[in-house]
Parts: sequence; C-alpha cells; structure tokens
Amino acid sequence: IKENENSQGNITAEECNDIIRKLSLKSFESPYKILMLWMPEYLGKSGNKLLKLIEEPPPDTLIILVAENEDRILPTILSRCQLIKIPILKPAEIEKALTEREQANPATAAQVAAIAEGNYREAVSFLQHAGDNWEEILRNWLNAILKTGPVAQTHWVTDISHLGRENQKQFLHYFIHLLDVALQLRVGDAARLSSHFSATEIDFAARLNKMTGIEQQEAMIHEADRASYYIERNANSKLLFHALTIKLFHIIRDKVVFLD
Repeated sequence: IKENENSQGNITAEECNDIIRKLSLKSFESPYKILMLWMPEYLGKSGNKLLKLIEEPPPDTLIILVAENEDRILPTILSRCQLIKIPILKPAEIEKALTEREQANPATAAQVAAIAEGNYREAVSFLQHAGDNWEEILRNWLNAILKTGPVAQTHWVTDISHLGRENQKQFLHYFIHLLDVALQLRVGDAARLSSHFSATEIDFAARLNKMTGIEQQEAMIHEADRASYYIERNANSKLLFHALTIKLFHIIRDKVVFLD
C-alpha cells in the first residue's frame, strides 16, 4: 500500500498488474493459488483492473478480500464478491483465550480483554506489556488532578513517562474503556451491564459518573484518544501527559471542553 500526496493509502495500478501476473503463474506446492488482499478499501479506480480476475478467477484460485468497512469498497468490486461478516470477539472470549492459550493471569487477562475492543491480536500485544495495575495508576492520576495538586501531578507524569509507549497507550485505552462503561451505565441497565463488565469496572465507572457529566466524559475520551494517537507518533510523553493532565483538570473542575 502506497501513500499519495494527500497521505491516503492506495493500492496502485502497478500492484494490481503484479497481482494479475502472479495469479497467472502455475502452482507447484499446492493445488490452490490463494490471494489474500488486505484492505480492499484502498483499491481506487485502478482496482477496476481486477474486476475480470475477481469475477472469473483461474481454476483452483481463491481470492480473499479482508476489509474493515465494506461501504468504502468500490461497488464494482463488492458486487462480484460473496460477503462474509465476521463479528468482533466478546471480552469473555478473549479473556478465555488469553488464559488458555497464553497462560495469562486471570486478572490480567480480564483487564486486557476489556480494552482490546474485540481484537485478539491487539490483546496479545497488550498482554506482552501488561503487568501494571491500571486502576491504581488511574486513581492516583485523578487524585493528583482533583485533590493533591501540581506536585503530585508532576510526580505522576514522571512515573508514567518511564513506562514506555506501549504501556502508555494501554493505560489510555483502559481509561477510555472505563469512561465508555460510565457512559453506558448512565443510559443502560446496571444489571445487564454487570454481565459484560467486572464489578470493579462498574464501581469505578459509577464514581466517574458522580464527578463528571456526559459532555465532560465525551471530552475526556476525545482528549485521551488524541493523546494515544500522538504517542504512536513518538510525541514527547512527559510533555503530552502534562498537557493532558491540565486539560482534564479544566474539563472536570471548570467544565471546559477544548475545541480542535
């Protein structure tokens, strides 16, 4: 996948021609030739080169297109495919797989499964960097923001800046997850939610609801998500968490919502 001048991913005409050429070759190690094309959403007009191949593939040839958003696939390509929707995994399924396949600690598996958003690969990646008590770290952060003041905030920022980028991203995902639970708790049935989330998560979410409103929680999710985005792009973590701490203080205390 190449990028054009607008920084949008694109599968080029050259790559489409290469696909056609390779599938025209004879298979020696298997009776089947299999093409797995990731993100067919990136097939622009050049993707029309593949129409005949997709509609009438060579004998014993399987073409599998793996997409995230079917609405972004060229209609001419989508109409020639058999659509199979694969639902995301439930947290309980990921938790079970992590404990059975990866021999993860049950408590750690539950924490990781909650923030993996149905993505097992992401869960395994998170598991490699797990080990910190995100609930305790989050509680210390909120206490520093609302109670103990600038000195405690500086100490907290220094501590989290030493955790490494993957751990920082995981912590922010956990924070976003709890805010999402808090929002669901406001509008949903608590008894039903108890079957999807742990008692600890629901208790923490209920406390978040006591100190913040819906608009504040949505603003906090937005800021935490932006912070995670910039961490992936190698932003200075200490400066980033300092700025995020100040923003959360104003969102919670002063009910200020920052505009992009």
